[in-house]
Amino acid sequence: METQEKLKRWRLILGKEAEQTLEQMASGEMLSQEDLLMDRALGAIYGGADGFGGGAGSGPSSPQLSRWLGDLRALFSPMEVQVIQNDAIRRKGLNQLLFEPEVLDQLEPSIGTAALLLTLKDQIPSCARENARAYIAKIVEDINRRLADDLKRSVTAALNRREHSPIPSASALDYRMTIRRNLKHYDTQRQVLLPEKFYFFEHAARSASRTIILDIDQSGSMGESIIYASVLSCILASMRSLRTHIVAFDTQVTDLTELCADPVEVLYGIQMGGGTDIEKSIAYCAELVQEPAKTTLFLITDLEENGNRAGLLLRLEELKASGVNVIVLLAISDSGKPCYDSMMAEKVSALEIPCFACPPERLPELLEAAMKHQSLQNFSR
Repeated sequence: METQEKLKRWRLILGKEAEQTLEQMASGEMLSQEDLLMDRALGAIYGGADGFGGGAGSGPSSPQLSRWLGDLRALFSPMEVQVIQNDAIRRKGLNQLLFEPEVLDQLEPSIGTAALLLTLKDQIPSCARENARAYIAKIVEDINRRLADDLKRSVTAALNRREHSPIPSASALDYRMTIRRNLKHYDTQRQVLLPEKFYFFEHAARSASRTIILDIDQSGSMGESIIYASVLSCILASMRSLRTHIVAFDTQVTDLTELCADPVEVLYGIQMGGGTDIEKSIAYCAELVQEPAKTTLFLITDLEENGNRAGLLLRLEELKASGVNVIVLLAISDSGKPCYDSMMAEKVSALEIPCFACPPERLPELLEAAMKHQSLQNFSR
């Protein structure tokens, strides 16, 4: 029985071409009806020239794609469905997966597919645009659900530990500092602490006491990072304790701060693809800095600079010297090792500017550490 199961798995892996050879080794039928359905679903992508049965020059019909997607959902786990449908787009060029409204509705949510949709958004037919937008909104909602609370807690923790206010408030009493600073006033006879001065946390929501600038590379290779960065910026923009700017660039610079109420609007305001002039974007961001010591700049890029490379390094050095906390994120992604210009990364790191990739689940931790000006050494990977 174990041998039969192994032969069945090899048959599914190797495809129909290996059927005759493997059947000679088997003691009976290798594939059940469900196995045959699975074989056809996989063969459509990993098999011959046109697993969907379309004629020369004609892509698969929408009903065929819908039926295929239905089979995938019935036969495989959601994670496996994501892998297979992404392979379908990459290996078979099945843009109809993205351009047919009824097919879009059936696609398993995938950040990679969402990034591709954003790249092709200007080519999507009008009949499918709302469906594409709804698909991207699902991804945004999922990221927001996973990150929003932790990000807000991280910001509050960072601000509350650094800022103190002269305005008394029982709810904002900094017990730790109050006790530590008044230990000399401890009454040993009565065994009580008699503070002479109380310390109160700044109410973080009272005013924008810190500035966060997200400077995002729009090049196509940054697709996943763009999605995460857009959601991140909108979460931060919703906090009155922060002044948040979001800037996107290729060879031109676009300020998207006014769209921060809706991450989907931010994503649709980004034009993925084109060249890269990072130096120009840093020059623009420098103009947004009002209080350098209270400003953190996240430059999200693969550092593939097509503009003035020496000028970029000089501007980064000047920003850091002015007191701005500059951090370069080579990627915000969990999809493997990022591609980036390693030579430029070394030069940026030599300026003592942190330069690394960050998985999305560590963004709250990163943000808190950055706002406290702590070492980011443990984020390197």
